[in-house]
Amino acid sequence: MPLLKLGFPKGSLQDTTQEMFAKAGYKVSIRSRSYYPSIDDEEIECLLIRAQEMARYVGEGLMDCGLTGLDWIKESGEEVVEICELVYGKVGRKPLRWVLAVPQDSEIKSVQDLEGKRIATEAVGMTERYLAQHGVTAKVEFSWGATEVKPPKLADAIVEITETGSSLKANNLRIVDILLETTTRFIANKEAYQDPFKKKKIDQLALLLQAVLEAEKKVGLMMNIHKDQLDDLITKLPAMNRPTISPLYGSDYFAINTVVDEHAVREMIPDLLAAGAEGIVEYALNKVVG
Repeated sequence: MPLLKLGFPKGSLQDTTQEMFAKAGYKVSIRSRSYYPSIDDEEIECLLIRAQEMARYVGEGLMDCGLTGLDWIKESGEEVVEICELVYGKVGRKPLRWVLAVPQDSEIKSVQDLEGKRIATEAVGMTERYLAQHGVTAKVEFSWGATEVKPPKLADAIVEITETGSSLKANNLRIVDILLETTTRFIANKEAYQDPFKKKKIDQLALLLQAVLEAEKKVGLMMNIHKDQLDDLITKLPAMNRPTISPLYGSDYFAINTVVDEHAVREMIPDLLAAGAEGIVEYALNKVVG
């Protein structure tokens, strides 16, 4: 039986990715100390891989596809197929930033002030390219972790990834510049994506994962309305396409079902009530496709 070899991100994205797969319809079970998650699709084989290494293993064909950040794709230099962008992280749903940061009282105000300085980072290649673009020569050292605590004693500056900036603030650091905004990407090996079976499985995963993220921005609304007030209500009800309207058996009322942007609901519900809507129900969505 043919298998799709899927690289599942180990580390900060692991739990969030597992939740996304569950909403997409895939039950992924990760046992303690095991690097081989089980998935309820006998045509998929999973392996836990750190995001930093994912592009290399996918590019070399050891994995057919996987999830990693744009930053690690660029850092690896591997040629892979980017199937889709998936904007999610450990905490929120926005791009992460690789930033140049220094102690609050540092004299470093710009990249030019890094000349001859020492920089600690996990993204050595990205940092060296950034310095070269600005004509600056500095010593870039690989950091094995806890990068925020290294200035000022072990480094003059750091290049670190941040989602909220809270860790930088907690370590009395300020941001000097942003090197890159990065989001999660679903990537595939070029040869694997030419295989009809693997391409179909990869495209199906991409479709459903994107549908999960799209659904997080939307909610479903159900309500009833008297036939005499229906036309007025529809004008107050934005929808993805058009709402579903069904007559209620044996009455002069209609049932309305629609999907709207979640952020608009708090303003919309009072207007709907004023227009005559009854029995308004808001419900969460798992996937929105199309």
